[in-house]
Amino acid sequence: MQAKGVRKKSGKPFIIANPIYDTVFKRLMENQRIAKFFLNAILEQPVEDLTVLPQEFIYKLDGAKVVPEREKPHFYSFFRLDFMATLRDADGKPRKVLIELQKSWDTLDVMRFRKYLGEQYRRMDILDGQEAILPVTTIYILGNNLAEISCACVKVGRIYTDMQRKQPIDARSKFIENLTHDSYVIQTGRIRDVRCTTNLDKLLSIFEQRHFIEADSDVRKEYPYQPDDEDMELITDILYEMGADPKERKQIENEKEALRVINNMKDPLKKALAEKDKVLKEKDKVLKEKDKALEKKDKALAEKDKALTESKKVREEQVKLLEKSKKDSEEQSKLLAESKKVREEQEKRIARLEQLVRAQQAK
Repeated sequence: MQAKGVRKKSGKPFIIANPIYDTVFKRLMENQRIAKFFLNAILEQPVEDLTVLPQEFIYKLDGAKVVPEREKPHFYSFFRLDFMATLRDADGKPRKVLIELQKSWDTLDVMRFRKYLGEQYRRMDILDGQEAILPVTTIYILGNNLAEISCACVKVGRIYTDMQRKQPIDARSKFIENLTHDSYVIQTGRIRDVRCTTNLDKLLSIFEQRHFIEADSDVRKEYPYQPDDEDMELITDILYEMGADPKERKQIENEKEALRVINNMKDPLKKALAEKDKVLKEKDKVLKEKDKALEKKDKALAEKDKALTESKKVREEQVKLLEKSKKDSEEQSKLLAESKKVREEQEKRIARLEQLVRAQQAK
């Protein structure tokens, strides 16, 4: 199982090729034992059977820009892998899944990932002599860091939840499993000082982006850890061989230059997106200020409406008081008129009595 031309096992740091490059990573994953170790370490499930289906898509570059001595166009391939894997669940049952593994140097590749994932969901396989849809699991190895996530390795899993009772559900549905997927994300730039106590730690140790031996290149690096099992020895032997072979180093350097050219081609897009984000942020700020002004205006209008309502209420009360006062005045006028009439009647009676008295006295 050992690669030819391996490094000396002296226990000291030795030079290996950086597996972040597709040229190196592809060489590793073409070895089924290493591919199984890779998946076991990440999925934390035994991989009993594995079929590797390499997939590549081609990117055409100006050869002179990538490799100066070439005049013809240079075709650079981006690497991705599909695995048909048989896993064994915790309950001991075998489960066949489709595993998609992709590498990226830029978060702009997210649309490429989405498109390719859609293709995977349409893929059929043969189970028990019949066509069947396989559950999908995705693994992404990123050369860039996600600003929101500070850890090196992330699992995004599925949890079934009874929404009414707010309780997890242990059962699994083939319908749901085939429409959703687990995902694993490795951020190579966040791998730091691994302890190599677990298979995952050991796997991450080869992707650690430090200890480069050349100031202007990340193609080769010192590997400061001592492999302690056959799988890691096989991996590091292959990486040592590639790092020591001038022809393969040249191929990796060509890939590095191609990536540099591609990233330069993306720079205007990144700049345009940054400018667009800046404009959107400014617009958001203006809209927030407008919203704030409108809220202030609405508050002022609400207070004005309240004041008008209070004023209207006061006026209505005043009208009621005036109407009552008018009614009281009318009542008083009526009483005065009746009182005047009574007095007039009394005066007439007094006058008649005085006349009668005078008549009596005259007799």
